[in-house]
Amino acid sequence: MKEGIFEKHKKELDMSSIQLDGTHTPVKRGGQAVGYQSRKKCKTSNMLLLTDNNGIPLACSEAIAGNHNDAFQLEEQVDKMLKEINKSKISVEGLFLNADSGFDTQSFRTYLERRDITANIDSNPRNEAGQRCCVFDELLYKRRFVIERTHAWIDGFKCLLIRFETNKKHWEALFLLAFSLILLRKL
Repeated sequence: MKEGIFEKHKKELDMSSIQLDGTHTPVKRGGQAVGYQSRKKCKTSNMLLLTDNNGIPLACSEAIAGNHNDAFQLEEQVDKMLKEINKSKISVEGLFLNADSGFDTQSFRTYLERRDITANIDSNPRNEAGQRCCVFDELLYKRRFVIERTHAWIDGFKCLLIRFETNKKHWEALFLLAFSLILLRKL
């Protein structure tokens, strides 16, 4: 169904760049894809999000245990998300992808290059003594605020602020419902 909505309204999407970010949600009841995140000092689940340049959610990854960073199984998760976008007959080749320094890995940059996607990823100071290895567009990177705004929109859905669902598919379905409502508001 989601593919049909995107296919019908793809002219409303701004695919001049796409934004990638992750979210760590505190978990209260345990369940699938749960792990302790020391930064949050609790058990969390992680999910990656892809949005268009206006912050409209395009795809999300599977739930991942929160004891992993955002770059855990990154290529595999992003590949699944891009295939979901392609099902809507939206081409991802030639896109610009913005992401923060948590996604700055050589394997991810190579993966994006193979997919003909231009990476605009902030360099991670822990990689290669903090030297920038690639071209980086500061002005394009400032557009990353739209995915942070999308996180704020998602936080408006109280059932997604803290995960109480023990089944990861139920939690992912709640995200898809929130994405649908965000898209309908924009249309």
